[in-house]
Amino acid sequence: MTSSMLYGAENLAIIRGRVAANGLGFNGSDLNGRKFPLKVNLACRSSVSRGRTLVVPKCSVSLPRPASQPRFIQHKKEAFWFYRFLSIVYDHVINPGHWTEDMRDEALEPADLYSRNMIVVDVGGGTGFTTLGIVKNVDAKNVTILDQSPHQLAKAKQKEPLKECKIIEGDAEDLPFKTDYADRYISAGSIEYWPDPQRGIREAYRVLKIGGKACVIGPVYPTYWLSRFFADVWMLFPKEEEYIEWFTKAGFKDVKIKRIGPKWYRGVRRHGLIMGCSVTGVKPASGDSPLQLGPKEEDVSKPVNPFVFLARFLLGALAGVYYVLVPVYMWLKDQIVPKGQPI
Repeated sequence: MTSSMLYGAENLAIIRGRVAANGLGFNGSDLNGRKFPLKVNLACRSSVSRGRTLVVPKCSVSLPRPASQPRFIQHKKEAFWFYRFLSIVYDHVINPGHWTEDMRDEALEPADLYSRNMIVVDVGGGTGFTTLGIVKNVDAKNVTILDQSPHQLAKAKQKEPLKECKIIEGDAEDLPFKTDYADRYISAGSIEYWPDPQRGIREAYRVLKIGGKACVIGPVYPTYWLSRFFADVWMLFPKEEEYIEWFTKAGFKDVKIKRIGPKWYRGVRRHGLIMGCSVTGVKPASGDSPLQLGPKEEDVSKPVNPFVFLARFLLGALAGVYYVLVPVYMWLKDQIVPKGQPI
């Protein structure tokens, strides 16, 4: 069953159709319940009668959703409550399947943490798992962990190696640091929840000193159609070229990308990865970013339709379950398929 869902379900798809709903977060929607049109562009050789949607074989898959269309958990309030519950099991259930210590150390290598006296900000630091890798090379007193989730930060405060770190609540798109403040900006597993990734990368540029380096570690977009569907429902899975574009537009130079992934995936990336790449860039000049942006994409002070919020949260969380199962599926294939053969 799992195998057919993840690998062999290419004989099933939805025919071309048109769907309408109320404010659940696809094209043209928001948290306030405004109506929007959603086009489902899945081609098929069959036809539709009286507006019914049919499931038929041999259909092709739609194009991915643009990054500008927020997913269900790509809003600050949904992400806040998502991590309210996820923080309970994050280090023991989520990290082992998606963000191992080996992956963390490999992803942090391009950040070039060569001095214990560096000033480092860990944006979206959550439970402090990534910060534990940072303080191997930098004194904890010089590291600030920022996250919007007090529940995640409560876990970080319990970790002994992080006792001297500054731990604060804050917004990745509006950082509470002065311009030209830090030597290194690190953000791992956070960009997927930013309503406006470009604004977050721009903030990374602003807070760094001249010659400082930003390192953003995050998801990569899947190519397999079913994984792509759940990725588009759950949270932001950027393409590698989108990361590079965001860094370049913000003003970074020497932008590089390094691919990472769990060892048991054997380099497979078709299902996407929650932690799939480490992107770095260097700030070439002091001061603010040359990129000018308008108002924030999301105003958290606006009232939220509770029914729309609940629907978004539940649907997004359900989509997230798929990505809990993917690493289990890949681990089983790694155990079964002989080494040296593709999985």
